[in-house]
Amino acid sequence: MDPALILGLLSMAVRSCASPVQNSPAVDGGQAGIKRQFAEQLLGLRDVTAMDKILETNSWRGGHARLPLREGDIAQLPGTGPRSAIACPGNSCLWPKAVDGFVYVPYRLSPEYVDMDRITIELGILDISSRTCVKFVPRTHEDDFLDIQPHSGCWSYLGRTGGAQTLSLQSPGCMWSGVVSHELMHALGFVHEQSRSDRNRYVTIKWENIVEGQEHNFKKYETNNLKTPYDYGSIMHYGRYAFSEDGDPTIVPKPDPRTPIGQRDGPSATDLHKINLLYNCGEQRLSSVSSFSGHSAQWSTIALDTQPLSTLIW
Repeated sequence: MDPALILGLLSMAVRSCASPVQNSPAVDGGQAGIKRQFAEQLLGLRDVTAMDKILETNSWRGGHARLPLREGDIAQLPGTGPRSAIACPGNSCLWPKAVDGFVYVPYRLSPEYVDMDRITIELGILDISSRTCVKFVPRTHEDDFLDIQPHSGCWSYLGRTGGAQTLSLQSPGCMWSGVVSHELMHALGFVHEQSRSDRNRYVTIKWENIVEGQEHNFKKYETNNLKTPYDYGSIMHYGRYAFSEDGDPTIVPKPDPRTPIGQRDGPSATDLHKINLLYNCGEQRLSSVSSFSGHSAQWSTIALDTQPLSTLIW
């Protein structure tokens, strides 16, 4: 059987098993859930995003949390604050490019994962590797690598930190390929879309609807956006109810509040393009990657060939 067909069947099987039930009790509960369900029915917005799933899973971390997380899933090294251009001179937080023009990111996958977990993780990896010059490769002897473990919650450090760099994908809570891609993009150096410096032109943060004490998760950073537009359909975007106190939206798009924000399938076309921008993937390198088109380009709200996008913390 054609390997591409096998891959496609596996992809559909995993996603059909992992797809969330819309407005499930795990996401929506009590009066807040009823209010959210009514609002989504009215607006026709019913999808749970990757970030919704991440926040749902991480809310059960409890006493198992060993690291402080900001924005729900970005781990910080002890004694450090958010990354900035000053803290990351010379792109030292990026993964290095090899002489052949590709960027190889070694990773180690925990033996604790079952086969279906491994397939889901590998699909999330493929969604990036098949359309960028960044290649995730099994570690052999490299000093710097991603150590993918089923710890408590879904989280990652931002960019390359050096050594064995933990990326947590709890099973089954984080076993969506879109969640995998989301955390991998953090490890490559990307922040959440609504954290970028120009976000107030494109979304309104409804501070009054945010859970008290969680306002810091909506901080806006001085990011390098490469003079490119905002991507509502990024896999890195919060859902509209992130950290909601009572089921009302915490993020409302401008100018049309009905614009979908966030999604769960995988990197948008512009997510993939901004990886290529950050890592300076030349046309020659891109012509050598797999022609597998993935499943999520339809989520992009920006035309890839005319309006590339990049949102970086440095």
